[in-house]
Amino acid sequence: LLNEAMPTLDAEQKSVIDAINLDLQKADSDSAKAEILKVLSGTWYRYGFRAISGVYAEDIANIYKTEDAWSVAGTTYSLCVQSAPNEKTKSFCSKRAVRAFENAISLEPDKIAPKINLALCYVDNPDPENPMKGILMLRELDEKYPDNIQILSQLARLALKTNQTDKAKERIDRVLAIAPDYAQVYCLAADIY
Repeated sequence: LLNEAMPTLDAEQKSVIDAINLDLQKADSDSAKAEILKVLSGTWYRYGFRAISGVYAEDIANIYKTEDAWSVAGTTYSLCVQSAPNEKTKSFCSKRAVRAFENAISLEPDKIAPKINLALCYVDNPDPENPMKGILMLRELDEKYPDNIQILSQLARLALKTNQTDKAKERIDRVLAIAPDYAQVYCLAADIY
């Protein structure tokens, strides 16, 4: 990925990356290294190379070994899947997003957000042998946590995407009944209605 990306950068961008890499080589502790990796990850993200940004986010997660760090890495890779320029990059990011969210879940198995994000990985890049895996994971989460507004919102979004407007409306109505102040749902509700 780096070999493909570097020639596309302009002189100033290359200079910025080289300077950050030089700082990284000089880092004398894991915490210093992690802080520089955050800058490197963010810089690659701003330059439009989400897969490379994800690799550095994964390096950070390997240092911190926390659910939050693994979730950030997984989210970065997930964003790459959604905007990947080719199938090779999409596959690379998809596999790493799944692994990152699995790591996050293993560290905090009671936390719902990484489970939702893992399911969405399978929705965004379906497993050829089990294309419904992501949807089924979300439905299982809905059964276990029937009043979770994030799960209901994602299921509503997916129902709308597949023209199942009645199901989408039912789920959004449940979200609005549970949390009428949940601002993120109103754009989706407007689309549905």
